[in-house]
This record gives sequence, C-alpha cells and structure tokens, in this order.
Amino acid sequence: MHTLDGVSRSDQYRALGLSTFAFTVCFAVWTIFSIIGVKIKQDLGLSDTQFGLLVATPVLTGSISRIFLGVWTEQFGGRIMFPLQMLVTAVAVWLLTSVHTYEIFLLAALGLGLAGGSFIVGVAYTSRWFDKEHQGTALGIFGAGNVGAAVTNFAAPFLVVAVGWEGTARIYAIVLAITAVLFFVLSKTDPVVQERKRTGARPVSAGAQLAPLKNMQVWRFATYYFFVFGGFVALASFLPRYYVGAYGLELTTAGVFAGLYSLPGSVFRALGGWLSDKWGARFVMYLTFIVSLVVLFVMSYPQTSYTVSGISGPIEFDFGLSVGFFVAMTVVLGFMMSLGKAAVYKHIPVYYPHHVGAVGGLVGMIGGLGGFFLPIAFGVLLDLTGVWTAPYMLLFVIVAISTIWMHVAIRRMERGRHPGLAEETFLSDVPSEPHPKPDSPAPRAPGSAASQPAE
Repeated sequence: MHTLDGVSRSDQYRALGLSTFAFTVCFAVWTIFSIIGVKIKQDLGLSDTQFGLLVATPVLTGSISRIFLGVWTEQFGGRIMFPLQMLVTAVAVWLLTSVHTYEIFLLAALGLGLAGGSFIVGVAYTSRWFDKEHQGTALGIFGAGNVGAAVTNFAAPFLVVAVGWEGTARIYAIVLAITAVLFFVLSKTDPVVQERKRTGARPVSAGAQLAPLKNMQVWRFATYYFFVFGGFVALASFLPRYYVGAYGLELTTAGVFAGLYSLPGSVFRALGGWLSDKWGARFVMYLTFIVSLVVLFVMSYPQTSYTVSGISGPIEFDFGLSVGFFVAMTVVLGFMMSLGKAAVYKHIPVYYPHHVGAVGGLVGMIGGLGGFFLPIAFGVLLDLTGVWTAPYMLLFVIVAISTIWMHVAIRRMERGRHPGLAEETFLSDVPSEPHPKPDSPAPRAPGSAASQPAE
C-alpha cells in the first residue's frame, strides 16, 4: 500500500474536490449527444438504429481509452493526465460544429468520447490520497461526477433552444478547456509520484500494470459494471428519445425527466461507497440487482389493449404506465445503479492497490462498452419490434443473468473455502464451522428430520 505520510486532510479534500468537479464536466460533455443528437437526428433524417450508433460512438472511445489512460495515469500521475485528456477532448468538441454529414459525425464523436476516459484518470489519482478504509467513500464521492449526465439533460435542451446545437457544443468545449487549466493550476502531484521523484524509482511498466488482468475475478467485476454503469450511460442517452417518441413530449420536458433519472444515478454513488465500506460490497451488489429486476420488469410492460369476452359482449380496456409513474421507476432504477457503481469500484483499490489504473481501466472499459452496445441494441430492437419498452426487456434479461452468475460464483467460492459444503444443497448461509470435530457424531444427511429448520 502506498504511503500517506505528510498528506493533510486539506490535501485530500483538494484532490477529491477537483477530481469530482473535473469528472462532472467531462461526463456532461460525454453525454452531450443525448440532447444535440435528437436535433441531428431530425436534421439528417436518421433511423433509430443510426441514432443509437451516433449516441453510442463517444462511449466506445471513452471505454477503450480507459485501459491506456489508466496505465499512463499510474506512470505519470493524474495532475498531468487529467488536464491533457480534457484539452484534447475540448478540441474535438469544438471541431464537431463544422461537421455536416452522418459519417463524419461518427468520426467526430470518436474524439469527443475521450471525455469518458476521465473516469479512470480520476479513480487512479483520487485513490492515492486515501487509505483503504476510506477509499470506498472517497471514490463514491468522486463517482458522483456522473451527475454531469443530469447537467446535460437539464441544461443542454435550453441551450439548444437558445443558441442551437452548434452553439451548445462550443460552450461545452470552452468550459472543458477552462476546467483543464484550473485543475492543473490548483491540484497537487499525488503521493505516489512524489515518492518516486524523491527516491528516483522508475514507474511500474505497462506489462506489470496489466498482469492482474489474467485473473477471472477482475472480469467478474467488469461484468457487474456492464449493467450498473453501461446501462446507466445507455439510458441517460436513450431516455430523452424515449420520452419524445413514446409519450410525445417536447425535448425540453424530455430532458428534464431524463435528468431526474440521471441525478440519483449520480449523486448517491457516494452513499453506495459508504454502504460498501460499512456493510460490504457484496451486500450492495445483491441489493442493486434484486431491486433492479423488479423495477425493470415493471418498466418493460408495454402499453397494451385488452379485449375480454364478457357476458354481454366484448369488454375492452387499456393498460400502461403513465409518464409520472414511469419517471418514478427510472428514479428508483438510477438510485440503485448508483449504489452498484460504487460497490464495484470498492473492490479494486482493496484487492489491487498497486494496479488501480490497469484493473480499474479494464472494469471501466467493459462497463463503458455496455454504454456503447446497449444504445445500438435499443435502436435495433425498436426498429425490429416496434415496441417502445423492448430496451427495458433487454436490460431485465441482462440483470437476471448477472444476478444468477454472481450468486453461483459466490457459492462456488464459499464451497471452495469450506470443502465440507461441497455436497450440501440445503444450507442457505455458510456456517462459521462447517466441519464437525473428529470425536463428534457424523452429521445427518441433508433433508433428514434433524436437518429441517424449525417452522
């Protein structure tokens, strides 16, 4: 574990505050297509599949870039990498305003997507300022920068109305560039880089940084993040389009309702980090998946008309979710996703304290790829089925598979830790002492009278 000698409380607050603010701005930029993309879709006459690809393209760059940005941050430090990443992205956002064809929009969106790589830069930088007992809370607070999606959903529609989508992109580029300069001027070099400068030690090589990626545990964390983060990004981009199409709302209203989803999906990440520190990340993941299953089942139910053969003739009635009830369901879902995002990243600095950049980069990349593939899948499902709620059906299936896979993996680990449970199927929890003492009578077979619980 790295040393925190000489690090004051004010140093920790400074690093956490600056990282969180910078990540918030980057995340707002990263999701800008969720709003300006609606106007671009109308201007270019795009299909839902084409729109889904446009919205998802920045997520692809933001996901893949997390691997090398994480490694570089481990080597050179976040004080250098964070401003550099923001300045490059600001240039790409500004150049976006000179594009007029769909194909070039896709290329420009790749450059804009570097904003999403800011997450792993901030994780690697922030985690170095805190001990492992407080890293879950600190990274949860930093991760609340996801609220940038809500900022875009709330503010960007009104900017588009006032100055057009081109003017909105220019404003975003200017704000991002200013943030990059402020971060470099106000931040400090993290303790690990300072220690390397003092001792003359060389940074860990990229190969050594990537070594933990061969562990299946790392990939298991990544699959959890595919839903809690990838699904969050996908819905933050898709919901404005859904409200406009399914409920016929104006873009400004749709943006506000989508923001009501993004807001709890961001700010409560700090609570998820605290809960993970206090009760454990496994408990938080179970809670996230189970509640999400219930909510997505409700959201998946399409607007339906029924005809029942009654005594006096056919009886017809309709069933569907009102826009108010649907918005409430998205708020609950966003809240649970925020807890799950923090729980996933609680594991990384604890299990891999010297490889946070590489491991966190892989987990973030897989999660980000969820944000890339899911919007495309949403568009394809809409084009193929013509059912507005089909995307939520897909998310329900993904969560169901993830929940079963997680539980099976946990039970397998428990039985590996306690060989006496290898053939046990009745127990629901692992006892502290599964093996009887040598002079104790043999345990009864599962299902026998003595093994049955009291009713």
